[in-house]
Amino acid sequence: MSLTPPSGGAPFRSGFACFVGRPNAGKSTLTNALVGTKVAITSNRPQTTRHSVRGIVHRPDAQLVLVDTPGLHKPRTLLGERLNDVVRTTWAEVDVIGFCLPADQKLGPGDRYIAKELSEVKRTPKVAVVTKTDLVDSQRLAEQLIAIDQMGRELGIEWAEIVPVSAVGDKQVGLLADLLVPLLPEGPALYPDGDLTDEPEQVMVAELIREAALEGVRDELPHSLAVVVEEMLPREGRPADRPLLDIHANVYIERQSQKAIVIGAKGSRLKHVGTTARKHIEALLGTPVFLDLHVKVAKDWQRDPKQLRKLGF
Repeated sequence: MSLTPPSGGAPFRSGFACFVGRPNAGKSTLTNALVGTKVAITSNRPQTTRHSVRGIVHRPDAQLVLVDTPGLHKPRTLLGERLNDVVRTTWAEVDVIGFCLPADQKLGPGDRYIAKELSEVKRTPKVAVVTKTDLVDSQRLAEQLIAIDQMGRELGIEWAEIVPVSAVGDKQVGLLADLLVPLLPEGPALYPDGDLTDEPEQVMVAELIREAALEGVRDELPHSLAVVVEEMLPREGRPADRPLLDIHANVYIERQSQKAIVIGAKGSRLKHVGTTARKHIEALLGTPVFLDLHVKVAKDWQRDPKQLRKLGF
């Protein structure tokens, strides 16, 4: 772990920043772009993120720890309420808040709802991050920047910065890091060099499986999907140069009728989910994997406190 200040005598800074915003505002994609690797799952479905994933950005002058929160939304279930609680708890604990607002969507009631809540968080610096700038022209981007500045004035938020970025196009991602770092407190690195996240491997594996399962299913299904990794064990009797990691995981849905959607005709969809997830898991862990998936029904788990605890919420 390097604790020495960078050349030039500037103090080393380290601290936590979180990205908040409506569901599907580009928070996870931005986290991955800043860290330089996949630490948060992404999907074109809202409410993909279920946990506060930490990604760690190492720089000569600073260590920036990113907390990727679920999207704040009007909850319809107990799970939704708990996800919102995660967001608000995170706000109270970080050094700087990044409010993600997509460039291709006009500001709406959801954005104002979050901004109003942010206005109550008085002492934490707030940066407006305009995401998905690759999807709009310069005029539309300028209009969005003006609208965000105006919303801040109306609600009493003094933005430390308003930064347009494209995580997909890698535009101004480095600039965003440059602007976040001065808002962190002085202090030594919080994590060893090389660490990119503090999420347990088992949690990350479950998230990669859930990401694969989310692709190509009906709109209502993502809210009903949860994944629990039951076991991760090296296969016994394998030669040292040909290791194999056995992973057994359950994909939970809420209703029996959803089971056929996840499994597909003659198991085709589940097989595709397994193949896709296995490639990402092997890239993450750096070892060959045997992935054993089972689909189980946990009736109305989003509304059942006991089921939520069992599934890790």
